[in-house]
Order: sequence, then structure tokens, then C-alpha cells
Amino acid sequence: MAAHTAIGLDIGTSGVRAAQVTVSRGQLTLDRFGQVALPHGAVRDGEVADADAVAEAIKSLWASAKFSSKKVVLGVANQRVVVRQVTLPWMEPKDLKESLKYQVADLVPMPVDDAVLDFVAIDEVDNDNGRQVRGLLVAAAQDMVLGSIRAAQKAGLTPTTVDLTPFAVLRSLGSAQTTSLGAPEALVDIGAKVTNIIVHEGGVPLFVRVLLMGGEDVTDTLVEKLGVGLAEAESLKRVAPFDPSPEAQAAQRVLLTAVANFVGEVRGSVDYYLATSGSRPLSRLVLSGGGARLAGLTERLAEATRTQVVHGSTFARMEIGKTGLSPDQLRFVESMAAVPVGLAMGVAS
Repeated sequence: MAAHTAIGLDIGTSGVRAAQVTVSRGQLTLDRFGQVALPHGAVRDGEVADADAVAEAIKSLWASAKFSSKKVVLGVANQRVVVRQVTLPWMEPKDLKESLKYQVADLVPMPVDDAVLDFVAIDEVDNDNGRQVRGLLVAAAQDMVLGSIRAAQKAGLTPTTVDLTPFAVLRSLGSAQTTSLGAPEALVDIGAKVTNIIVHEGGVPLFVRVLLMGGEDVTDTLVEKLGVGLAEAESLKRVAPFDPSPEAQAAQRVLLTAVANFVGEVRGSVDYYLATSGSRPLSRLVLSGGGARLAGLTERLAEATRTQVVHGSTFARMEIGKTGLSPDQLRFVESMAAVPVGLAMGVAS
């Protein structure tokens, strides 16, 4: 089987990140990875607000990381993306795709003519209504999707596919072994302003939720409550709770409140999934994203959800090629690489 290479581009709130992945004979190899910071406000709530600024950052990223192609897979996830579990009459996948907008017009909170639609089948059911297919309906506002595409095009790139960011996280971090654990697994990718939650079992997505909150909300709370600058707030976010200095203890009190709000939102999403699906309790939560480094977050999530919480290993199942990054640099970026790696895997695999 010939090797297949793809590049995933993640346009986040705080920066743009890309990963080049090659698949050869079933083996994944990370060829290149890079990231470039974005000016504040260039991306708001997961949506491109300043296409020129985003394009300049992407150009800088391509110049520094030396990717081999300008064809990319883009990811989207924000409040203008709706993911719902639905049951539809069974039909061949091609026919289902062609008729989707007529079947789901009453199921999405936006005109279907202004939306990009997709359907991910989970399983088939046979009941009084005949043969049906159950799955996840994805509806994204078309103008939002086009905003990301235009920013990439302004940078000289050619977007070939647009994918849902939570599905990318599932590819890069989801364990196909969850079925043997006897319970589903939740992946929680925490960005600066957007957090993606996806519950799956054996790699099959069961539930998706996008939260408009992340690590930057904690930073903003520290800036507001303590009157410190952004750089100092970022540093205080990672101060160990046993640091006896007055500054550290004041930061810890503010952090407790900010982290509690975030943990409550994640727990609420997990509780909603369990209540609506009647599913078994989760086997564990797997964290990724820059916001996952927040001091004390793992312990607080474990306590709130009564579930094991671990940090994901994006590169665990991959070989590392000539990325140009040192081992220390690779360890630092691994938690932030889940999205671009997963986007590339969706095409390269």
C-alpha cells in the first residue's frame, strides 16, 4: 500500500497549529508539527473574526514548519455547530446523504439551506417504524465554515476537507479498547476558549458537546480579580497549591472558583449524556489541549465526576519522523497536537 500524507490545520483562539502525518502500511508517522500565536480577537468563540490576521499567522506557520504541501484539512467547533443523536429511516449511505436536508429540517436550529450537514451512523435498529439507522447529525452554519476556508485560502492554502474538531480528537486519542473495559470513555480537549467533549465506545462516537469556555477564561478571571497582567496570570495558573507565598495563595483562591465553574460545566455535560442515553458510567475522562495543564484540574474533575481522569498521549501510537522538534519540545506540544493530528489522520488513514 502506498504511503498517504495529509496535513491537519487547527485554527484556535490563541494560535494556529498544523500537523503533517503519513500513513504507510498502517503505521502513523508525525512528519512535521508547528504552531504560531494569533493576535487577541483574531478568532472569537471558535470563529474567524479577522481573516487577514489569521492568514498572516498561517503563512508564518508554513514558512517556519516547512510542510510539504499546501493542501489541508480544517477543523471547526463552536456554538454554531450542532450535534444531535437522531434516528432516521434506513437507506443506502449515498441516498441518505442526498436526502438529509429534507429529513432533518425540523431538527436543527438553523435553515438547512444555510447549513453544512453530515450524518455519522452509529447502529441500525428495527422497530414498529421499520428498519432505521441511529447516528449523530452534524449541522454547521455555512458562513462560519466559509470563514475558516477563506482565511486558509488567503494564506495560499487549499482546504480539501472540513471536519468536526471533536471527531479529530476521537481519532487521535480515542482508544479502540474501551469495549473491553465495559464502559464508554469521554475525551475532553480544552482550548483557550472552546472545549470539545466527545463520548465514545470502541471508537464509535456516542455524544458530542462544544463548550464556549477554556483555559483563557481562567486567565481572564485572574487578571480581573488580582489586577495582574496576562503573562503573570498565565504563570499563576500553574502555581502549585502548596506554594506559601501570599501571591500564590491569593491566586489559588481565585483559581478554585474559576476551575469550579469549568468543572461544573464538564460534569453537567457528562450527567446529561448519562441521563439521556441510559448508558453505563464512564470508564474514564481523557484530557488534552493547552488548558488541560491547569494546576489541580485533573484531581477536581476526578472528584466531581467520580471517574478516573488521565492525560491523553497524542503521539503514543505514532512514530516520530524528522519533525525538527527536540524531545522536550515534542513533550510540550503533545497535549495541543490532538486536533491537528486527528484532522490529518482522517484523510491519511
